[in-house]
Amino acid sequence: MNDQPTSSNRGAGKSGTSGKPGKPHRRPKKDPARILAFEVLRAVDERDAYANLVLPPLLKKARAKEGFDGRDAALATELVYGTLRLQGTYDAIVAACIDRPLREVDPPVLDVLNLGVHQLLGTRIPTHAAVSASVELARVVLGDGRAKFVNAVLRKVSQHDLDAWLERVAPPYDEDPEDHLAVVHSHPRWVVSALWDSLGGGRAGIEDLLEADNERPEVTLVARPGRTTAEAVLAEVGEDSGLPGRWSPYAVRLTEGGEPGAFDVVRTGRAGVQDEGSQLVALALANAPVEGSDSTWLDGCAGPGGKAAMLAGLAAERGAVLLASEKQTHRAGLVGKALAGNPGPYQVIAADGTRPPWRSGTFDRVLMDVPCTGLGALRRRPEARWRRRPEDLDGFGPLQRSLLRTALDSVRVGGVVGYATCSPHLAETRAVVDDVLKSVGGAELIDARPLMEGVPALGDGPDVQLWPHLHGTDAMYLALIRRTA
Repeated sequence: MNDQPTSSNRGAGKSGTSGKPGKPHRRPKKDPARILAFEVLRAVDERDAYANLVLPPLLKKARAKEGFDGRDAALATELVYGTLRLQGTYDAIVAACIDRPLREVDPPVLDVLNLGVHQLLGTRIPTHAAVSASVELARVVLGDGRAKFVNAVLRKVSQHDLDAWLERVAPPYDEDPEDHLAVVHSHPRWVVSALWDSLGGGRAGIEDLLEADNERPEVTLVARPGRTTAEAVLAEVGEDSGLPGRWSPYAVRLTEGGEPGAFDVVRTGRAGVQDEGSQLVALALANAPVEGSDSTWLDGCAGPGGKAAMLAGLAAERGAVLLASEKQTHRAGLVGKALAGNPGPYQVIAADGTRPPWRSGTFDRVLMDVPCTGLGALRRRPEARWRRRPEDLDGFGPLQRSLLRTALDSVRVGGVVGYATCSPHLAETRAVVDDVLKSVGGAELIDARPLMEGVPALGDGPDVQLWPHLHGTDAMYLALIRRTA
């Protein structure tokens, strides 16, 4: 007997044989917050976009619609960042619940699954609500057929909590420490290995670092020198929403999250969003002792402009001038926007730092914050850990060395260069500095630690490595080099 409805009774609400009422077709319920989160994950996967650039405009557009409120925005934000941070862990759990290799699951289906797994294992959303909402999302964005697959997988996931799943899917630490940490803390194995090499020490330190990478970072503002003060920013933000920075006298930490652009001090450019580690790097270069004049400064990789704006303000207070150079034209435009309103003179140009238009020995101070893998900012850009590959180091290394050589050529004898990078990887930090110093001659490292007064655990020097778990900052690296001949 044929179980399927005949053409004459499809849509009539009855099966073709039993005469019992069938389930009428129900349109899936559209959940704006979860649909928005799914759209961000697809942009990250399909276009190599960064969530911190894609999410804000989508939230702004959604808020303009009736019914999308602050709770929806908070949920969408948590789903996006929570899923991206723990993607590796969730992939391992999903792989244990399906009968095919994970690579054979279509990426949009895997995004819906991981959003559902995060709700089940990483939030307080009740199990039934997490599964049903995820299935409804699947019906909207994938169709009924694949929604059944999502439902089946998530029901398997819901049988255990996160700790129980980790015991099942992570290899024992004693057998394979790096792979264990990679699964438990959701980092690629090669990243775990690289961070461990840079950090040194035993298990506790690397676990603290990996855990810090998976925490939501505070939003930190910088009071731009010459335009405002940290005290004035705090007064506008209010005691309920802000705290002084831990280390930088220009920093204000937003305790309630929220949108920095809601504050007039940010909208007008008197303050900006800047990690405290970046502030410390700029301050250390500005306060490093130089021999002789101190009137001409260079930021050789200035985009998008945070450090340049700080340096320009500090330079203006001393009667010095900053030249901010950025290779990419659109990023040079961002630098110009960040520096607009600076109290003293400055100049912004679009120029290739490996083929500079300025003469040798021109500057008293030079900052070269070089392009890198970004492994020091995984709290803010969690997708970078899945996007980067070990071979990326081969591309960045020659560029980093070339830019540091430019910096040393650009500074006069007695002047100081700051080599900075938002990566703790030894191949992007000490290896670059050591190689270049051996090849150029006439330059020496100076101790950067005294220039970060009050900041603990800065290592043996003379260079400085900041860490998320020790300092609450991105993992910024700084080496200060004085030109001697």
